[in-house]
Amino acid sequence: MIISTSDLFIHFVSRSYVGKAHDYNILKTIFAPTKSWFKSLVVRVDLGYQGFAKDYVCKKIIIPHKKPRNNELTQDKKDENTSFSRERVAVEHSIGGMKRYRILSERLRMHDFGLYDTVLGVCAGLWNFQLLPK
Repeated sequence: MIISTSDLFIHFVSRSYVGKAHDYNILKTIFAPTKSWFKSLVVRVDLGYQGFAKDYVCKKIIIPHKKPRNNELTQDKKDENTSFSRERVAVEHSIGGMKRYRILSERLRMHDFGLYDTVLGVCAGLWNFQLLPK
């Protein structure tokens, strides 16, 4: 799980999780809902974080609309989802910026997850360093 701002700066990288760990369960494990972690922030999340608004207090939550079962989204909701994704793409660019380092972009046969977490943190730090004004 990576927390980034719209200026592409990476503020948080979680440790790696193996298997089918759900994004929202990882978030609740790391950031307990009982504390006000996001109270003063505008938070943009994807559909993997359904339930964020009811568990966490934040200034504003921006989450895409989920397609109803056996139905379609209205054109207004589709347009709103498109605008949300245009704003949220900065996080994807941050992840892509970390993957410019080959150790993250290619298959890695590393079984030591502690070392992998360290490598991930170093790549995030290098990406942030590159973003600093010259």
